[in-house]
Amino acid sequence: MKGVLCLLLLTSFAGLAQKPGNSRQPLDLAFFLHQLYDISTLPVYEEGTYSAETSTYDRTGGNNDGFEGTYSYIRRNADSSLVIFDQKGPGVINRIWTPTPTDDTLDFYIDDPLKKTFSIRYLDLFTGKVFPFVAPLCANQLGGYYCYLPIPFSRSCKIVFRGKMTRFHQVGYRLYPPSTAVKSFSVTLDQPEKTALQQVQKTWNRDKRSVKDFYGDNSVSEHQQTITLRPGNSAILFQSVQPGRLAGFELLSSAPLDTIARNIDLKITWDGDPHPAVYCPLADYFGYAFGKASLQGLLAGSDGRLFYSLFPMPYDRSAKIELIYRKTKVLNELSEVKIMGRFYTSTKKRDALREGKFYANWNRENPVTPGKPFTMLQAKGKGHFVGVNLQAQGLNPGITSFFEGDDSTVVDGELRMHGTGSEDFFNGGWYALLDCWDDGMSLPLSGALDYSIPLARTGGYRFFLGDKISFTSSFVHTIEHGPEHNQVPADYTSVSYYYCSGNNAQRELPANHNTDIYVPDTLEIYPQLTLTAMDESLAAEAKWDGTPAKTMYYTVGNETILKMSLQDIPFGEYDVYLDYRTTSGSAQFSLWQRQTQLTEWTDAWSSQPTKIDMRKMARVRLSELNHSLSFRFRTSPQRDKFILCRMVLIRNHYH
Repeated sequence: MKGVLCLLLLTSFAGLAQKPGNSRQPLDLAFFLHQLYDISTLPVYEEGTYSAETSTYDRTGGNNDGFEGTYSYIRRNADSSLVIFDQKGPGVINRIWTPTPTDDTLDFYIDDPLKKTFSIRYLDLFTGKVFPFVAPLCANQLGGYYCYLPIPFSRSCKIVFRGKMTRFHQVGYRLYPPSTAVKSFSVTLDQPEKTALQQVQKTWNRDKRSVKDFYGDNSVSEHQQTITLRPGNSAILFQSVQPGRLAGFELLSSAPLDTIARNIDLKITWDGDPHPAVYCPLADYFGYAFGKASLQGLLAGSDGRLFYSLFPMPYDRSAKIELIYRKTKVLNELSEVKIMGRFYTSTKKRDALREGKFYANWNRENPVTPGKPFTMLQAKGKGHFVGVNLQAQGLNPGITSFFEGDDSTVVDGELRMHGTGSEDFFNGGWYALLDCWDDGMSLPLSGALDYSIPLARTGGYRFFLGDKISFTSSFVHTIEHGPEHNQVPADYTSVSYYYCSGNNAQRELPANHNTDIYVPDTLEIYPQLTLTAMDESLAAEAKWDGTPAKTMYYTVGNETILKMSLQDIPFGEYDVYLDYRTTSGSAQFSLWQRQTQLTEWTDAWSSQPTKIDMRKMARVRLSELNHSLSFRFRTSPQRDKFILCRMVLIRNHYH
């Protein structure tokens, strides 16, 4: 069994054994695709390479990151076409992202700045229908369009946009030493390249995420351990005193953990190090969103009972994995929980010259520091960054404006990457717009953990495979809170996954005071972004009129019922306030909870249009079996309008 694994790993590393600058076989598309499906290669350093990104961020520090196209090109050609990428090789483009593709043409000039290699409609980079730009490597979800098909080049690569104006984009790339042999990209793939592309598709399209999906039943040794955790106790789930590596591990809970998963800490220690490599709440490591399981990506995730981590973890002498159940002052949802661990191992030793050890850095700031971005990872040593998940909670009610902030990556003291917005970093776009960044969704390498305007929270994750960010001596990864100058109050929690030559002690360890889940008392609900149902006659139009989300203009009848679901609102008692507009054509309305009338009839008629702000309407109790509010109407000829801007719920703590 062990011999089979060694053979597998040696085969996996064969492609990476072609060291840049000293390779006999050129690095071809198959080599780069190999990095997107063979996760066993993740610990291997990319020494001597240069990871960077070209993007459209506002160079003045403002928020014009593509809205006006000011910084969306490197130079304009004489024919008005726009050069959006231009690098000398050898190298590879490993990610292209945009929320604003068009029907205009992109021309790729590879190795010859005057001779076009291929052209493609900008939008077709992401439809998944134009070979070899196939799904799921090239796709669009959550408002963003992304392409992970590697585009290698030997001497240079230039991309020319044939339209007159383009907006947001990011182009990630890696450069190799000048002597590195690279086979340049062609849209005509040879058979090994086609086979590698099919393998990526097969791997990314799997619904199930488990170690055996990647290594097979007989290629790793499986160890099982079951423990019972009680508040105030800890237990060792896995321990080894021999060198080797974890291919991955899975935890299975006897019951859904929900919010209690933030009271259970995961602690991983390599080689007797006094500082653990991983020490963070179980929920945060596995990408929960504010007490709910969310992340289900290629390398890690959970459904609330099954937790999986597929990061390869080599160690030199010993390994220990513990779970710590912190005792809290409030009643725990579970007085005890049984957890079974499955650990998949091999005896293959870490190659210290070519492989880093795995680390996860946990950080929470509540509140974030005004005027300073939130630091997701600051590390020293040699290594590479391979992923992060972020929970972002606003401390002011309403639209999630804190997510306007840009990410920033400083590698070895040099700014290499600067993003164009927080959801953009996670391959999304356009928060608070329908069918864009407006809900949780998991994709293989990225996704949204959650999105709620009433609770003013969101979050995202992103894994890095072929685009892992290599550093030689230092790495700093930050993200802003707010569009400019980090001024929007927020509560941020992140877990950054990386490989490094040495440990970087975590600044803060999880405890009861820094692992609570913040729940705001004031909740803003915008009807345009709320699940609604209706009965009888209703026509609706959404219009911008100065409010953070669109105002809803309804035309209603006497029998009309407009019902709004509040199922995502925490249960409890609330005072209900409305923002609405009065006009000469407005009807009377009343607020109901199911068949219970909460208010008298309110006349929204006025001779002059008027905005009514924060009118107190009723007190309501929301529960698991009663979590909606409805509007009913009295109309007359010429008075059949209802204009609703916003609903505000303020929690009543005294009942």
